[in-house]
Formats: sequence, structure tokens, C-alpha cells
Amino acid sequence: MALLDEDPHYVAALIKILIGLGETRQREFKRVSGKMVGKALETICGFANTEGGTLVLGVGDLKDHQGTARLFGIQENPEAVDELQRKLLTEFQPPIDSIQLRRLPCELHNGPYKGQAGQVLLVQVSRSDRVHSIVNSGTFTRLDAGNRQMTAGEVTELSYRRGVRSAASEPVPVSLDRLQTDAWKRFRASRGLRTGGFAEQLLRIGLAEEVDGFVQPTRAAVLLFADEPGSLLAAHDTRADVRLMVYDGKAAVPGATPNLRKQPKTIRGPLVDQIDAAVNAVLDELTQGLTLSGSGFKALHVYPERVVKEAIVNAVIHRDYRLNRDIFVRIFDDRIEVESPGVFPGNITPATIAKAGSKSRNPLIASNLREFPVAPNIDAGEGVKMMFAEMAQAKLYPPQYRQSTEAAVESVTVTLLNLQRPTAWDEVSDWIDRHGSIANADVVRIAKVDTLKASKLLGAWREQGLLRALPDRGKRNMAYAKPAQSEEQPSLLSELQENKSEVEKLPIKSTT
Repeated sequence: MALLDEDPHYVAALIKILIGLGETRQREFKRVSGKMVGKALETICGFANTEGGTLVLGVGDLKDHQGTARLFGIQENPEAVDELQRKLLTEFQPPIDSIQLRRLPCELHNGPYKGQAGQVLLVQVSRSDRVHSIVNSGTFTRLDAGNRQMTAGEVTELSYRRGVRSAASEPVPVSLDRLQTDAWKRFRASRGLRTGGFAEQLLRIGLAEEVDGFVQPTRAAVLLFADEPGSLLAAHDTRADVRLMVYDGKAAVPGATPNLRKQPKTIRGPLVDQIDAAVNAVLDELTQGLTLSGSGFKALHVYPERVVKEAIVNAVIHRDYRLNRDIFVRIFDDRIEVESPGVFPGNITPATIAKAGSKSRNPLIASNLREFPVAPNIDAGEGVKMMFAEMAQAKLYPPQYRQSTEAAVESVTVTLLNLQRPTAWDEVSDWIDRHGSIANADVVRIAKVDTLKASKLLGAWREQGLLRALPDRGKRNMAYAKPAQSEEQPSLLSELQENKSEVEKLPIKSTT
């Protein structure tokens, strides 16, 4: 937990902006009273269980007070603030580690200390990679401008989405006889399992459970050892195969006659063999090259093999095996897309995955895949970072991640563009990382090109999915951000610092 000690002029600018804001999904204001503590804990719990946010204490509600009249300060009830700080350490299960306290000094304009110096307190909460409850009070989620206690079913669903629970670890009523396959024999020999019967061995390594007196394999065991796990799990509304689609052109054309170059291929088998077969099938297609639509020229795909393999390995290992959808690998003239069912586990987002790497949704699968004689390349969270590094070394665009939560089945898609990136992209990308967005005039200046060339570059990057136009901008005021960044919800301080001219003119100092 940290305190904010900033230049008074800078802090005054922040306060001026702060009192003009209302409540949102990631922002809430409260005066400090004895009843405040319980409600504050609910808000903090809701922030951690959704997208994070900031609770501002010592500021009245915008509906009841306007302007500086909102400034009551935490001096109105310091005992309640002390109680809240104690309960932040004791009342959450599991504990929330990502809470920061930041104090902003200001002149108070309401309440018993009107006209005196005081402080407002920012309680900043990051999105958590776990699911949190308040001891003896329940589990809360954040709404657009309030909180709601979650039902038991909602808590379970959030646990799956966050990767706290894994469907792969749950038992399924599949006959053990269906798992005594060649894949099991290879695994058993490599693992050194020599004593006990089959059921006992599965129980010993955590790949089976006793249910009503009978031994049932976990879903992970079915996926690892069954000859056709997708067929066995279909009865339980789960798919587990890989579908390979090769398209003519740069987009999938829906309709009665889709623009597929050949029949889609379904790749089945125990996961270790399925990964190997899928990687080989994709690399075979890329080695042949694709004749570009409308021309006689072939497009050579130049992705590093390690990157293609890692994208497929990650899709198979980290997908959500509750969902009734296969993995899809789509090959177009200019890119590969690997779509995996499920959302990002933990607190990973498209904007953070390059630095954070992957988080294992199904540790039981990942740990046991390593035990096969010829295991997939599992880099324990470093594989994604390798993908970015390899694409950069090959002078290709970085992997593009997007998360779809609006479709009937949620998914994460990684796109590998088969395009040499121009030198200008590196500077443009760095500019956006530092400033949040970029306009035509910025490209002209940093890439040393004319306005027309800058417009063409921006248009091409937008068409390729590398940039997204910011909403509510006129044509002359158009600006662009990376899709992952434009989907991120900004923190309160970043919102104040980046969007208000009073703050932009002032130096920004570290608050940690």
C-alpha cells in the first residue's frame, strides 16, 4: 500500500477533475461514515471479481453535491478509515493482494472540517486472477454503478472463467477400459509406473477419483489417453478435436458455397498425438504455399515453426474443456488464426499477454503431458514471450490476440500475420504504447513520411487488425489505438492523466 505525495499544483488539478466525475463500473465515490466500511468492502470485492476499479473515499455523490461541495474528506470519520484498512487485511477470502491506497491532499469544502486542509483516499483495486468473497458476507460482482451479491452458480462460473477451477480435473463416467491405449502405455513407461493396477495408478497420480464407490477417470485422463477423446466426451457436451480450415483469399466468405480450398480436416486422438498431428498438418500446408486468389503467384508463409507450434500447443492445453466447441485453425493467404474455446484465465488480457505470458487453465493436463517420451514444447508460461520474440526476429508483426465474449461460445484467437512489418511500425507501436493512441500527424513526424503515406499506412494497419479507430472522433480528429489497448478499461489515475489538458501539461511523478 502506498501514499501519494505529489506537487500541490498537480494534485489540485487532479482534484478539480475528480469532483466532476460520476460513478461507473470501475469508479465509486463514498463519504466516510460508520456504515461506509461494509459497503466499501463490497465494492472492493466487486472490483477484484470484475475488471478492477477505484473507490474514492471522502467525496460525496454527484447526485447530492456538485463541484467542490463534494469534498468532505476522510477527516469526517478517521476511525472508519482505520477500521477499513484493518479489514482489508482480514475480511477477504482469499486475500486480495492488489490493493493500493493513495492519498490526495485538498481543501475541504463541506462537512465539519469545511475550510480546513484534508485528504481524499483512493482505494485502487486491480482485476484479480482469483475469485474473492467477504468473510460471512458473500461474493460480490460489480455492476455499471453498484454492486450485487453473486449466486452460487455465478461464483462457480467465474471460478471456471478465471481458471481457479478446471473442468479437466473433474471426474467423468467413462469406462477405464477405453483409456488403456498405446498412449497410456507410452506414458506409463516414461513415468515409471510399475506397481498396482490401472485404476490404482490413475488414482495415485491424480487422474482419477472415487465416485460412489467406483473409480472414474478425470476429463484430463480421457483427453490424455483415449484414442478419440472428443467422441467419448461428446456425451457430456464437450468437444476436444482440432478443425483445420484452408481458405481461398483473405477472409471467410459465408454462404452455401464457402471459399474453402479443400474439405475441412478434423484432427483427433490423445492430446500428445493430436498436437503433433495438428502441427504437422499446418506446417505441411504452409510448406506447399498458397496460390493467391486471382493471380498465379504463390504466397510463401514465413512464420517460424516454433511460433506455429506454440500457438497450437497453447490452444490445446489452455482451452476451456467445459465448452462444446472444437479448436479451429484457419489458414488464409496472409495469416493463420488459431481459435481456442474459453476466455483468458486469471487477469491476463490481450494487452498484457505479451509481458505476462500464459497462465495454465488446466495444470493437470500440462503437468502430465510433460511425462510423455516425446512431449510438446511446454515452456511453463514462457512460450508466449518466445512467440513475440521469434516474430520480431523474423521481422514479422507480433502475434495479435483478441478475446470474443459476445459469441455463443467465448473464445480467444491468436493471429499470425504473414507480412513483413515496415520499419515505421516499430516506432508507431512504441508511440502507442507510451501515449495510448496515434494520429496521422504523429505518423508523419515519427516515421518521416508525407500525409498521404501516413494515411495509407494507418489504413493498412487498420485493415490488418493491428489498429482500431477510436470512437466518437471526426475525420479531421481521427486517432487510432491497438485493439487490445482500446478494449482495456483505464484506471482512474490514468484516465485523469491522459484525458484532461490540465494534467497533461504537468509532470507525472511515480506514485509507487
